[in-house]
Amino acid sequence: MMHTFTPTLAQIEAVLAGNGFEVVEQNESVLQFKEPDTGLTGRAVLEGNILYCTITCLTLPASAVTADLTRRMLDSDNGISTSSFQLYDNNGTVAVALNNFCVLQNMGPEDESDILSCLSFLLADVYEARELLSDVAGRATA
Repeated sequence: MMHTFTPTLAQIEAVLAGNGFEVVEQNESVLQFKEPDTGLTGRAVLEGNILYCTITCLTLPASAVTADLTRRMLDSDNGISTSSFQLYDNNGTVAVALNNFCVLQNMGPEDESDILSCLSFLLADVYEARELLSDVAGRATA
């Protein structure tokens, strides 16, 4: 049997707002969110029944993205346990972001828990990543 459930951005927004996040809809499939305790902001993108969440850790000059830095981000023992790094090039600068995702089934209590866990793990990994990249953070902006 094929699964045909498709969540809506309004449902995701309700879960986030109901759990203390500040939420701004960007367009029909993207939300910008802010975690009020930390002030960290990120984006949640809904594609079908998959919610992808991204938080930028820092922005560097492109020249600062060295082989050593890349090795640290890809090292299996780097302390980033649930998220993955992504580099976004922007006219001479590179945003170093972490991404996490969850698959939504029916927007019941389990999905709400999955969304909040996804964001919780992502937030924890951002702090770990900032520590991991702290030596280049002096040349960066967050």
